Parts: sequence; structure tokens; C-alpha cells
Amino acid sequence: MNRRNGTLLAAILGTGVVFLDSTVVNVALQRIGQDLPSSFFGVLEGESYVYNAYLLSLSALLILAGALADAYGRLRLFTTGLVGFGVASVLCGLAPNMESLIVLRVVQGAAGALLVPGSLALITSPFAGAERGRAFGLWAAASSATSILGPIVGGILVQTISWRAVFFVNVPLVLVALVAARRYVRESSDPNAARSFDWLGAGVVALAVGGLSFGAIYGQQHDWNGPVGPVAIAVGVAASVAFVVLMVRGRHPLVPLGLFRSRNFSVTNLSTLLIYGALYVIAYQESIFAQGTLGYSPSAAGFIGTPGALLLIFLSSRMGSLGARLGPRRFMAVGPLVMAAGILWLTRLPANSQPWNLQPGDVGSWVPSTGFLVDFLPATVLFGLGLAITVAPLTTALMTSVPEARAGLGSAINNAISRVGPQLAGALVFVAVTGAFYADLSSRVPGLDTSSPQVRLQVPPLNRPDSSVPPNVVLAARESSTGSFHLAMAIAASLLASGAVVNGVGIRDRQTQTGSDESGAEAGTAEAAG
Repeated sequence: MNRRNGTLLAAILGTGVVFLDSTVVNVALQRIGQDLPSSFFGVLEGESYVYNAYLLSLSALLILAGALADAYGRLRLFTTGLVGFGVASVLCGLAPNMESLIVLRVVQGAAGALLVPGSLALITSPFAGAERGRAFGLWAAASSATSILGPIVGGILVQTISWRAVFFVNVPLVLVALVAARRYVRESSDPNAARSFDWLGAGVVALAVGGLSFGAIYGQQHDWNGPVGPVAIAVGVAASVAFVVLMVRGRHPLVPLGLFRSRNFSVTNLSTLLIYGALYVIAYQESIFAQGTLGYSPSAAGFIGTPGALLLIFLSSRMGSLGARLGPRRFMAVGPLVMAAGILWLTRLPANSQPWNLQPGDVGSWVPSTGFLVDFLPATVLFGLGLAITVAPLTTALMTSVPEARAGLGSAINNAISRVGPQLAGALVFVAVTGAFYADLSSRVPGLDTSSPQVRLQVPPLNRPDSSVPPNVVLAARESSTGSFHLAMAIAASLLASGAVVNGVGIRDRQTQTGSDESGAEAGTAEAAG
């Protein structure tokens, strides 16, 4: 294996485990809630914190991690992240109670923050031109495929072994990535950044991103009752404003504002906010709806994304090469529209769609249900095709719009936006979906007090009622949750269409640029150098 392939392997696996853990745990949450004791959290609350604690620390530390990688060495930070992620994964798998698992998920997310921005920066150095576009395509294909295939892997592991296996599966992937990184990756950094690292800016941006993420997560979990969620978001907003002021006035700012003078960098980050907001809504709502309302098994719910993942795997490298050669604009405009068309198909999905109870040990159960073939398959094929068209050109547009010395930071900014923005969007959609669910349920069951805490515990937004709920309420909840799911998918499709418009109007292909992107990149380099 040569240096370029070894670097690509390390980058793909390093990012892959982070993305895998963003989704693989989803299908294990119910089993975790059943198995682990907790002194402080209810079952549903504990499950939510296990999922969101990881995303919170990962999001809050991304920009800091990207700046540290540029300043002190991308290989050094990358290998540190691999070791930390592997150790945290083992400890998560051994967790004795809910509280310890939540704390370890925070540690795991912090280690993951060292991996994501560094991986793209590692690829930037040994590749150039169309080969760089193809490398970004392979990275995007493998990284995105792991996040989509995560629910499938998780479902099989949960049903055949244990929920603990979803954490242990990271270990061999981390070990291979660590060997490849040590053997093939060369150290690189920005020598100007290390002389004057902006620790104050790093702390403020972590507070900004963490406040926004925590506020969105907490508010969603508690149905926006009480001041904690809004206050956390307010703190995040205030810290964001303070961070911008620091970047404008600082002599050696953590984030040189010259980066945003690049038109493609600014537009790509705006479209990322919209597109990944839609992806978060789709992934979260689809998995819970398929299991909680339609009755899909965990494995079958995870399998829904397989056709799209296969398209992503086989087409992304080709799309990356084409995007590098022809320019990314047309791909970034068409891809989200194709994705939106697939998601709109789900708005016609009926409440009585036939579930698929896939059981890994039963060969006969591997035959897909009619409901899957008719209701989900066309949607996931279109969605996967659009995703394959979009992801690699978007990554190419991003990484070619920043100077190579700031590749880690540029990637970190985009990754932070792709995580914090979706959480905020998901929180807003959750409010809309929950409100629509209870309003519709009230109309279907006259006299049912949906504001009662007891009713809300018995009939949560996506229909997981207990045995004490009357059959007529269960049936009504099924219809109401289907309608609220349709609303969530319509909102996601509108976000995707908005991202397509932003890309079509704003992105400039390299051969037609007027020089604004190049001057922006140069300004970013000049500011970084001081």
C-alpha cells in the first residue's frame, strides 16, 4: 500500500467510527434503557442523554480540535483522537449504569472531535486536482455509508449479541486506522498558528456551540417546559456574538474572518446548515417512526437506508471526480432536489403500512414486506442517489475554498455547522411535530386531556403507549403519529430544496470564478499569519 492509499484508509476509518457511533446507538437505545439502572434519569430521558451527550461534546469541540490540529500537528491530534475513541468505546461497552455511560459518551464525543476535521486535512496534502476530488468522493462514500449502515449493524448486534457490542465494534476499526496513520501519514501543520494560539477564542466558541447544542437538546427532551433550554440557547447566542467580536478585534484570531470572504466557503456552509438539518430530521424521525408506530424490528428499521447507502458507496468517487473536473455547482444544486423528491414520497406513507419484522437468525424473515417495497424503497433509492450526487462535490467545494494551511479549521467549521444547525432545526421540528401530534390526537379522541403529564407519558409523540392505554387511543395515536411524521418529512424536503437553491445561485465553479474566492483564501492566510 502506498502513502496516498494508506492516508486515505486512515482518514476514512477515523471519520467512519465517529459517524458510525452517531447512528449505530440509535437502535440500541431501548435495550440500553431496559438493561441499565439509573438513579437520576427516567428511561426515555436516559436513552436521550446517551445519544445526545455524544453529539453535544463532539459538536462543542470541533472548531477547537480543527484549530489545534492545524497548530500542533494533524497526525498528532488524529492519533490521540483514535486512542481516546477506542478506550472510551471499550469503557462504554462495560458501563455498569446509565450515569456512567452518559459520562463516557461525553468523553467518546470529545475524542471524536479530534478525528473529523483532521481526517479531511490529512487527505488534502497528498492529493491534488481530480485525484483529490476522487479521494474526497471515496471519503464521503465510506464515511456517509457508515452512518447510514450504522442502524443495520446496530440492529443485528443488538438482536444477536447485546447492545454492548455496538461499542466494541469500534475497536478493530480504530486499531487498523491507528496502524495506517502511524505508517503512512506524514505530519503537517500551520507553523504560524502555533506561535499564538487563541485559547480565549477557543473557550468562547466551545461555549457558543455547546450552549446552542445543549439548549436544543434539553428543550426538545423537556418539551420546552422551564427556562433551562431557552437560557442555554441564549448563552450560546451571546457567546457567538462575543466570538465574532473577538475574531474581529483579535490580533491572532482562532478563526480568521478572511476565510468567509471566499464565496464558495460561505455558500457551502449555508447549504450545509440547510441540507444537514434535513438529514438530522429524517434520520431521527424515520427510525423512531418505523419502529414505534409501524412496528418494524430494529434490524429492519436499520435496513431501510441500505439501498441509498449502496448508491452512495458506488457513485460518490465518480461524482467527486466529476465535481472536481466540471465544477461542483450543478451537482450541489441537483442532488438536494433528488433527495427532496425521495423524502416527499414518504409523505404518502399510510398508517397501516405493513411492517417488516426482520430477524437475523430466521432466513425466511429476510424477505422484505410489501410495506417496505412500496412505501420505503422508492424513497430511499431517490434519497441515496441525491446524496451521492451532493456529498463529494460539496466536500470538494469546501476544501478547495480554504488555504491548505487552514484545512483542519475549515473542515472543523463546516462540521460544527453540520451538527449544531441540525440539532437546532431538529428541536424546532420536534416542537412542530409534537404540537401537530397532540392537536390531531385531541380531535380524534374527544375528551382526552393531552396536556395531562400522565397522558403524555403513556402516549409519547411517536406512539410508544403502554398496556394501560385504551385501544381506541392507541389506534388514534397511530394515525396522529403518521400525520406528524408526514409533516416532519415535508419540512425536511423544503430544507433540501432551499439548500439546492442556495447552491445553484451561490456556488461558483473554479473556471468561472472572478477571483473573489482566491482573494478570500489569501486574506485568510494573511490573517492567520498575522
